[in-house]
Amino acid sequence: MALSKRQRAKVFRLAQYALLVVVIVVLALAADWTEVKRAFFNLDIAASMFPNVITTALKNTIVYTALGFAFGLVLGLVLALMKLSSVPPYRWIATIYIEFFRGIPALLVFIALGFGVPLAFGLQFDIYSTVMLSLGIVGAAYMAETIRAGIQAVPKGQIEAARSLGMSHGRTLATVVIPQAFRIILPPLTNELILLTKDSSLIYIIGLAREQYELTKFGRETLSRSPSLTPILVVGLCYLVITIPLGHLSRHLERRTGGRKIRTPESTGV
Repeated sequence: MALSKRQRAKVFRLAQYALLVVVIVVLALAADWTEVKRAFFNLDIAASMFPNVITTALKNTIVYTALGFAFGLVLGLVLALMKLSSVPPYRWIATIYIEFFRGIPALLVFIALGFGVPLAFGLQFDIYSTVMLSLGIVGAAYMAETIRAGIQAVPKGQIEAARSLGMSHGRTLATVVIPQAFRIILPPLTNELILLTKDSSLIYIIGLAREQYELTKFGRETLSRSPSLTPILVVGLCYLVITIPLGHLSRHLERRTGGRKIRTPESTGV
């Protein structure tokens, strides 16, 4: 007896569930749980990481990320406006900047600001300035495209209505276009904040004092003195303390803005 389309779909789902259960059971039976507990769940080592992992590493990670995001957002807005400008050199400069810093690893920017700029120009940045500039310079390249797409997503009727009321182009941008654009781009900007949180770990490359450690550096140092991988698990959970709420915030903002999508190079695969 031939099955209907709905019945075939139901059988296919059940087969997938059964396969998933089999895989879980096989993994559970194959794992050496005593060794897993020793390697990842050493409570004494985990306890020794507190409170420093919170008061120093987690706090510094949040501070570094906030500084980089703030600088990147301002620079990204400037770049987005330059790319939308009617002045060709502004568009060229913005395009070159965006393509360049989206195309190189963030690690190279940290190295350049931590070692290259001091050698070449005699400028010595403190740790907070280095993180802010490094994360902000890279983040701005991505945020600029998101902001540009958000500005272009604002209905042209809004702009025409503002201009018909006698508003200048600059005032229309500042009071009508940009506020509406930011409502649209808040979810992807929140995702960029998550990425910057993880990229803040690259600051280890320029050397840190103990009170300047962020989560990854703190975990690496603890791991070097530990007989197990528990520090990695603890640090990973600390990152989740930051990124999971941000992920929920992004989805909440997307629902609040009606789930409106904007077209960026990342979303289109360009």
